[in-house]
Amino acid sequence: MARNKRPAMSPAETEVLRLVWQTREATVQQVYEALPARRKVTYVTIATLLRRLEEKGYLKHRLRGKAFVYAPAAKKEDVIRRTIGDLVERLFGGNPVPLMQHLALHSGITDEEIERLKELTKKK
Repeated sequence: MARNKRPAMSPAETEVLRLVWQTREATVQQVYEALPARRKVTYVTIATLLRRLEEKGYLKHRLRGKAFVYAPAAKKEDVIRRTIGDLVERLFGGNPVPLMQHLALHSGITDEEIERLKELTKKK
């Protein structure tokens, strides 16, 4: 599947993909155990989410014994770039400034982080 043609992810799929990115590879059991205890999700649900992420092109797997070991098939930076780009296009007509303003006003961003962003915009 082409990199730019991957279907969007659900919030649960995104959470699972983030865990696999963090660990670089994981079995269903490892993802299941890594989820916060507050998440009431079954082992079978995790297996389904991992399979869906593979079908969508975000993950790949290999067999280790009887277990599937999942690993990223999509680079984190590529997924973030596309997801944020889609968000900016849909909500703000392609203009990233309103998103940045919203984040600056409502996300609890620190003064130090704002200064780092200023430096980035100067380089751009």
